[in-house]
Amino acid sequence: MQIDFLGAIEQISKEKGIDSDVLLESIETAMASAYKKKHGSSLNVRVSVERASGRAKVFAYKNAIDVVDDAYVEISIEDARKLNANYQIGDTVEIDVTPKNFGRIAAQNVRNVLVQKIREAERVIIYNKFLAQENEIVTGVVQRIDKKNIYIDLDKIEGILPTNEQIPKEEYQLHERLKVYITEVKKSPKGPQIMLSRTHPGLIKRLFEIEVPEIARGEVIIKSVAREAGFRTKIAVFSHDSGIDPVGACVGQKGLRVQEIVDELKGEKIDIIKWSNDPNDFISSALSPAKVLGVRIYEKERAARVIVADNQLSLAIGKEGQNARLAARLTGWKIDIKSQSQIEAMQNIPYLPGRSGIF
Repeated sequence: MQIDFLGAIEQISKEKGIDSDVLLESIETAMASAYKKKHGSSLNVRVSVERASGRAKVFAYKNAIDVVDDAYVEISIEDARKLNANYQIGDTVEIDVTPKNFGRIAAQNVRNVLVQKIREAERVIIYNKFLAQENEIVTGVVQRIDKKNIYIDLDKIEGILPTNEQIPKEEYQLHERLKVYITEVKKSPKGPQIMLSRTHPGLIKRLFEIEVPEIARGEVIIKSVAREAGFRTKIAVFSHDSGIDPVGACVGQKGLRVQEIVDELKGEKIDIIKWSNDPNDFISSALSPAKVLGVRIYEKERAARVIVADNQLSLAIGKEGQNARLAARLTGWKIDIKSQSQIEAMQNIPYLPGRSGIF
């Protein structure tokens, strides 16, 4: 175990991305254990691998004492002073006890320890890599499918896409490439556990960042997202630059940008609206594609009554209330939707939060 050994360590270090000193320290620990196993477990020893030559040496530590009772841990003061005249009783004496051919013999005992250390170090590297990618998108390949989970190959590790994070009715095929959102990275006895999602609103944000350069550059800002995965998403966008149309930037020429995202989400509908700090305008836009006739704001209740034409009522509410529900989530306001004829019939009835409508 000389220079060629150090070369092998350096090669492993580069290939695995593990600090060579970490590997050598593990080898030294394993060699010390191998020595104690053969020569006595009560020995206090350390192994040092010279970084220049690759030569391994074993050093024992013994207490200098007048009368030796246990030669494993004690040395007479006379023998200690033969090594160094300055030793005093009670001092710890370092002694070179390296046996012949120790490097070759010990190397046979450290292979498993080295393999284990490499695995541990790789797990740490993978954990740190994906921890830095929490709340980000990664692309993986469907590796395994069971009744509850989809296992996604993320290169050197599998991520888990649980049932409740899968888009309803979305069918997954083996070897299919998918964009997934990392919700959490956890440590486990078997290594890092990467939890994934296809339903998280953050997936929408990251997909738009990928497809819309203006968002990636910070020229267009995503203010809020409301999503019912697999069915419909509403996204509110804004730009401080009056020369940039935030909605147009997200839609793209001939709708190509938003279509890329719709395709990735297997046909999920996406409404893109312009954010406004005026709740009247924001709520009106959020109820798109319905056309709003008027909005009355109730600041104290953080609620709004919206008036639409009779023929727009079902469109404003949406199938099973979905459009109104998403608009409320997007804006952060409770929304009570009334048709023009309903309003005319209740002109003198005061607004009571929760009285009627969809929130």
